[in-house]
Parts: sequence; C-alpha cells; structure tokens
Amino acid sequence: MTHFKIALLQLDPTADQEENLAKGIKHCRKAKKLGADLALFPEMWQIGYEAENIRADLAIDQNHTFITSFQELAQELKMAIAITFLGKGSLNPTNSLMLIDMMGNIIINYNKVHTGIINSTESNLESGTSFQVASLSFEGGNVNLGAMISFDREFPESARSLMLLGAEIILTANSGLLQEDPTLGDVRLQQFRTRAFENMVGMALSNYPKPKNDGHSCAFDADGKPVLIANDEEGIFLATFDLEKIREWQSQAVWGAKFRHPECYENEVAELGYI
Repeated sequence: MTHFKIALLQLDPTADQEENLAKGIKHCRKAKKLGADLALFPEMWQIGYEAENIRADLAIDQNHTFITSFQELAQELKMAIAITFLGKGSLNPTNSLMLIDMMGNIIINYNKVHTGIINSTESNLESGTSFQVASLSFEGGNVNLGAMISFDREFPESARSLMLLGAEIILTANSGLLQEDPTLGDVRLQQFRTRAFENMVGMALSNYPKPKNDGHSCAFDADGKPVLIANDEEGIFLATFDLEKIREWQSQAVWGAKFRHPECYENEVAELGYI
C-alpha cells in the first residue's frame, strides 16, 4: 500500500508574522516527527484571518523571508508544506496558498477564487482566476494534489474543477465554523464530506481551533468515509490516505467524471450567463 500522510495543523495564530513563522516552523518539525509527508496550515496563517490584518502593507510575495523560510524548511525536512498568507496581487492583496515540495520548490501558487464579498474581512481582496493541480513527489511515490481555500468549498464547481484537472486529494485551508455553527450545525462538515464522495477524491482540511473557530479539521476518503475528524483543541492531527485505495475507487466506482454529460448542460448554462 502507498500511504500519504497529511498533518492538519490546527493551530491558533497571532497577528504577528514573526511569531506565526516561528510557531509554524516548530509545528512543521513536530509533524515530520509524526511521519507526515505534508503539513497543511489553516487559512492565512501568516497574519491570522482577521479583518484588521487584511491590509496592503502586510501583503507579501514569494520572495519574502516568510515564504523562503518554509521553502528552506521543506528541503531540510524532506516534507511538503502548504503555507497560507496574504499575497500581493496585481491591484489588491490576495488570500493565498503555496504548496512547497520536499525539494523546496513552489509547485502550486493559488489565490482564493471565491472571496466572500459579503464578508468585510475579504471585501477588498483580489480573487484568483483559476484552480491548480500539481504532481507531488514524496518518499512513497507521487500524488496529484489540488488546493482551495475556505469559501471555495461552498461551491461544488471548485472541487469538481480540481477533480477534472486530475486531483487525487484536495487540500483546503480554512477559517470558520464547521460543526458548531449555531444556525447550520454540522452542515458545512457534511458538505465537505460530500465533495469527496461526489468527486471520488480525498479531501483534507485544516481549520483554526477554539477560541477563534471550532477546530474539527478533517479528512475524508474518496468514498466519502471519514479518515479523521479532529476535536476543537489546538494540535496536530495526522490524516493517512491510502493512494492505492483512492485510485482503485476512482477506476471502479461510478461518480466523479464517469457518467457526466457536459454536452447536455454546459452550453445551456453558458447561454444563461452562469459560466
């Protein structure tokens, strides 16, 4: 069996970039000792996901020491790292995720597509324009990974696009209530599970713990069955995916892209102006 282990870093940030850098490095080292092939941070780890921090003067690019420090760490640990930050866009800051491979190379540079304009925290952010999938080499082989961020998971097209691009596992950096929403209960957790089942892909999500959010970082297999659902406390939670199982399920089961008929609906949807 080919196992791929993702450390869900359910950590509480501060508003201080240097403190978050030091804490992030410390917990990546812990993740490696646990046997992780990849460490996944929650949304906007660099400065913490708060409205007052979404400022152009705090935005960074891939040459910033915050990013290069994680590149050096990934190379040292021989472990991939999915780091999140406030990025420099063409006009306004972006809500970004970079996937760094174990050689220190950036293989995904993703800007959140679905920036929630009804949310004051993101009202001035620049949205991304596409989804990305990359092949990641790790000690056990290769895996095709996609990435999305928080509100992206609310739209079925996000995970569907990544599946169609060849993703086997989708990484999701999150900030929000997943299981203890006073209005919705655990709807968002079950919604995320559905994304795995309907697309026949593994799904892994890292969220902030209490008191900021409610934790429950989670992972679901390509058949929709839970791999891991964390508690609400700060910690590292290791989700192990069996890649052979995912690939066998994708080859045999009937969901995903198997029986889609885009010729029957995509043109009509386009004519209505929805795509």
